[in-house]
Amino acid sequence: MTQPAGRPTVSPTARPRLLYVDNLRTALTVLVVIHHAAITYSNIPQWYYAEAPTDSSGTLLDVLLLLNQAFFMGAFFLISALFVPGSYDRKGARRFLAERLLRLGVPLLIWLLVLRPVVTVGRYAAAWDAAAQQGIDLPYWQYYLHSFTPGPMWFVEVLFVFSALYVLWRRLAVGERRGSGSVPATDRAPGAVAIVGFTVGLALVTYLWRMVVPMGVSVLGLPTPAYLPQYAAMFTVGLVAARRGWPAGLSRAAGRAGFATAAFAAVALVLVLVSAGEAILGRGTWPSLMAATCESALAVGVTLGLLVLFRERGNRQGRVHRYLSAHAYTVYVIHPVVLVGVGYALSGVPAPAVAKFVLLAVLAVPLCWAMALPVRALPGARKVF
Repeated sequence: MTQPAGRPTVSPTARPRLLYVDNLRTALTVLVVIHHAAITYSNIPQWYYAEAPTDSSGTLLDVLLLLNQAFFMGAFFLISALFVPGSYDRKGARRFLAERLLRLGVPLLIWLLVLRPVVTVGRYAAAWDAAAQQGIDLPYWQYYLHSFTPGPMWFVEVLFVFSALYVLWRRLAVGERRGSGSVPATDRAPGAVAIVGFTVGLALVTYLWRMVVPMGVSVLGLPTPAYLPQYAAMFTVGLVAARRGWPAGLSRAAGRAGFATAAFAAVALVLVLVSAGEAILGRGTWPSLMAATCESALAVGVTLGLLVLFRERGNRQGRVHRYLSAHAYTVYVIHPVVLVGVGYALSGVPAPAVAKFVLLAVLAVPLCWAMALPVRALPGARKVF
């Protein structure tokens, strides 16, 4: 197994625990919860419970969503890929895919059959009432199929597809054999020229992709297909980084430069949004090219910075961090139920959109981890979560 552990060579049987990657995954999971809490009160009502903002602070949430969306799921795909090559080396194709199917497929089924019906009750009631006023009967199964999307679980769907494509590539690669992924770890991260080249290439591919799939369009139930080039590219980088030990080789200067670049790109992205409006969405416009460039620089810069920051400052775990890390995946699966429930509970609270968002996030984040404990205590749950 090759893991980015900062060692000159990596044995296929070694299984070092990358605590800073675990902690980074936990932080990104918190961002997922915060992101969907922001959608609840934004001008983008693409959530199971939403309140239209009654003041201008909803626009601030729109900007938060735009900036967060530019990087956080791409970073999720990269850190998920860090462990894929070593897992394949240890288990082989069949066992690797079987465990991927268990860990990704079972939570997806639980979401579709149990949790999604729970979070859509409110929307179904409104749809049923609207249909009844027109003299139309709307059974739940019909509403469920008509409104079907995988919701936040689109991530596990795409992750399984990427993992299956990796298996296919390994099986078709010349000279492939089990354990052949054990290669010397260079411990040398890419230089500035390579990183800039990757960012420019990602921006151009994203721009071209959005000529066909602009931002705001859903394809096959995926809420953000306009970002698929970034997701695929970051997953691929994670695979290569795992082989070559790149995370351990990133310098502190690279992390600082990444954050600085991301800050500049974030400001530029907001300015493009303010000046161009919906022209940034795609269809081959110049603002779309500028937005794709800013997003790519933001995604690469933040990911670099976070990897270095957590490696240097977050590479240990106490009791609390171990708990948060162990339950992060469960939180990802169940957090919509918590957000929707708390959102309904706060529905009568008169407050600006930003204030309600903060209140929802402050209540929901710890509640998600509290709810994850009894879920993982269920028989057999730890094999899945």
